[in-house]
Amino acid sequence: MTAKTLKTSLMALVITCFAGTAPAQQTFSGEIMDDLCGKDKTHAKMMEQMKSMTSDPVVCTKKCVQLGAHYVLLDRQKGTMYRIENPEKAEPFAGKTVQVSGSVEKNKLKISTIEAIGGAK
Repeated sequence: MTAKTLKTSLMALVITCFAGTAPAQQTFSGEIMDDLCGKDKTHAKMMEQMKSMTSDPVVCTKKCVQLGAHYVLLDRQKGTMYRIENPEKAEPFAGKTVQVSGSVEKNKLKISTIEAIGGAK
């Protein structure tokens, strides 16, 4: 094997290794909410306890995040909650039903694209 062939083979191996470790893009749908309300899968309990949350999931989500909660995507169909790795992309969709394209690693969702769907709340 020549030095050039060895170098080419090594380069191909390195590229393959790095390509294999990148999380795959997937599509998710659910509600952008906060992890405080997400653990109960509803804003109702928080809205009842804190009247300043009003009855609007947008207001509730944003206020909970201001209090230290984190944005999550709650997929009610799968019963799964993903913490949002890049919350600046989720913030405009707080309290709304969305479709997200992104990757998940250790239950953290990194959003590539996000859009409101259907009769978004």
